[in-house]
Amino acid sequence: MSQQQKLAAFLAKYAYQEGDFVLSSGARSTFYLDAKQVTYDPDGASLVGAVVYRLATEFEAEAIGGLTMGADAIVTSTVIESARYGRPMPGFVVRKEPKGHGLQKWIEGVSPAGKRVAIVDDVITSGGSVLSAVKAARQAQARIAVVIGLVDREEGGKQAIEAVGVPFRAICTLSEIRALAANAAAVA
Repeated sequence: MSQQQKLAAFLAKYAYQEGDFVLSSGARSTFYLDAKQVTYDPDGASLVGAVVYRLATEFEAEAIGGLTMGADAIVTSTVIESARYGRPMPGFVVRKEPKGHGLQKWIEGVSPAGKRVAIVDDVITSGGSVLSAVKAARQAQARIAVVIGLVDREEGGKQAIEAVGVPFRAICTLSEIRALAANAAAVA
């Protein structure tokens, strides 16, 4: 089993839940993907860092970042894994609003200026969060190499990202997560 397949199985086991949920968009859903159950788990974080690092390097990314909360743990685990692989990839996070004091920055961490960057997020729905990060990184003079999502909910995010001229890659899709979760339930 590849690291990407292991990560998809980890997400299906620990992040996927069925029920009645209200999403950040205000829409209701019969399932929820709490990817932070994986990105903040020691084994999950290691897998996330390795898989995201591999994908980012395929697109010749020199740095990695994303909108705060969904991207924070992914950025950190990828930065750590990049050092292990001998090709350090600095990281940054984009604030949802500029800092109200000090330098009043939108971007925290290593400046992406002049670098090819991978923008990451845990769950891609409409693509709004990563598109905010893409915009901020471009304003900081970064060149966007790719957007990477751990899970594509298959609700238009991929198309919205590609519509602004940025390649998109997902570690797995909602369909894959559901199939893995159903298979695990059938075996149990």
